[in-house]
Amino acid sequence: MDTSRHSIGPLLALLLSLAVGFTWAPAAQGDDQAEYEARMEQLQETIQELQRELKKTQGTRDELKEELEESESDIGDMLRQIEEIEKELEQQSNRLETLETERAQLQHSREEQQAEVARQVRAAYQLGRQSQIKLLLNQEAPERVSRLLRYYDYWLEARTDKIERYLDTLAELDRIEPEIKETTAQLKQNRDQLKRQHERLSARQADRQQTLAALNQRIRSTDQELNDVQKDRERLQALLDEMATAVADMELPGDDQPFSERKGQMPWPADGALRHGFGSSQLDGKLTRNGIIIGASAGAPVLAVHHGRVVFSDYFRGHGLLLIVDHGEGYMTLYAHNQSLYKETGEWVSAGETIASVGDTGGQAQAGLYFEVRHRGKPTNPMPWLASA
Repeated sequence: MDTSRHSIGPLLALLLSLAVGFTWAPAAQGDDQAEYEARMEQLQETIQELQRELKKTQGTRDELKEELEESESDIGDMLRQIEEIEKELEQQSNRLETLETERAQLQHSREEQQAEVARQVRAAYQLGRQSQIKLLLNQEAPERVSRLLRYYDYWLEARTDKIERYLDTLAELDRIEPEIKETTAQLKQNRDQLKRQHERLSARQADRQQTLAALNQRIRSTDQELNDVQKDRERLQALLDEMATAVADMELPGDDQPFSERKGQMPWPADGALRHGFGSSQLDGKLTRNGIIIGASAGAPVLAVHHGRVVFSDYFRGHGLLLIVDHGEGYMTLYAHNQSLYKETGEWVSAGETIASVGDTGGQAQAGLYFEVRHRGKPTNPMPWLASA
């Protein structure tokens, strides 16, 4: 028996049961930060329960898609870790370069100061400790004797200062040498770790390709693919309906300009040409798109189009690594098929901030960003909201 045809039933039942315990009276005008935080915490508990139910039904209906989810999630984590290691390597390389330049300068100063101190020592030896007494016994004029004694004191102070600077240089060299060794060792360790990560990444990407090939072989007709896509949409709609109910009467705290007032002013979520527009057909015209697809290159930054809070950041069947941002007033934006996610659920984001990287997760044939704007759970054309190119 094909259990996949009935997997949405328990999910809808779960949503209904959750909704019973998750309804609120309309919020009073001017809810404060604490009220918003409390509602968001309750929403996240609901989403986590929903995700657990989704994973349970997904696991029983399609092992191949489960394998695809695991491999794509692992690849996303590995790529994010590789980026972090590469940033750390760059910082360590810059630090090592600075330390080595500083060491060269210190060594040069040490040589100059060492020569100067040697000259001072020889001069002091030649002058001898009797120099001040000799000045007094030479029966020079008192004014001349006083002036010469002051010069002598100045000379002693200058000599002491030179010696102290020389000792400080030696101490600084003693401090910097271990730091250079430690930084060099860290660089080697991180380069080795980066190499291992790339090897694991290559293996995981090969696994993904095999899984995708098996999935494509299994889908023998457009009708079968249509059935899968429709079920993926139903799951996403269920998630969005739950979110829309939770935040329907909520206003985002803060003084940022409302989402509704920024129509035509928002930055594009990715740098690339429009590949498919809102309402364009797919699967031989049997479905239309609820969002747009931007033909950006893999790894390119994905930007938040407006200030808001991340309410979902995880893998979602059919949409790959998915990130959803709540902007208040019932508006949400969706960013799907990402390569890696840089923001966690609950984090705040600003307009133009990098929140993910473009990818092809969710079993896509080529990289690109799928972007939606939703108002109270319903899709709306994103194009009028974005600034003209």
